[in-house]
Amino acid sequence: MTGQGVILYGPPTSGKDTTTTALTRQAERYVLLRKFKYGTGRSTGYRQVSRAELDDLRRSGRLIVETHRYGNVYAVDRNDFTALLDDGRIPIVHMGNVADLERLRAGVRLDWMSVLLWIPRTVCAQRSLHRGDVDTPDRLKAWDQTYRDVQAAADRSVFNLVIRTDQASPAEVARQITEAVATAPRQPASIPDDE
Repeated sequence: MTGQGVILYGPPTSGKDTTTTALTRQAERYVLLRKFKYGTGRSTGYRQVSRAELDDLRRSGRLIVETHRYGNVYAVDRNDFTALLDDGRIPIVHMGNVADLERLRAGVRLDWMSVLLWIPRTVCAQRSLHRGDVDTPDRLKAWDQTYRDVQAAADRSVFNLVIRTDQASPAEVARQITEAVATAPRQPASIPDDE
């Protein structure tokens, strides 16, 4: 496969959905790659599948990455990349951990822009409460996991861009990403070392 892609990674409430909306408004070429989801909870942005459907997709070799979080399974479909790239689009993929991010980059050879959207833990808690999450303690546990995940990857060139979403508007975050996508070559970015 040839083309470009954007990976958004960050703790809960860091703005992956908001950033995706801003990117798709700024340029039609950007489109969210909707993952398959098996499980409960929020369905917006996902294609719900049964256990049998997920097993069939796995057996057919279509799944590039599977992420297990919140008791659910989220999976990336190889065929979706082909369709988007054939249409001249730039897929945006939300990832839940660094290992899966790296697995995606290895499994789909694109010119990837890996973006870490970051917020402090206190901001995560505030945003989670403000949007009415009933599972804020789980979101904070996920923030802690993300922080450890990012720190463990500090010696590797995982991210090309790091943006504090509590310090920039969604339009500004999207502008920074679109500018970075247009710039080559990809440079590694420093990751946050504070909570």
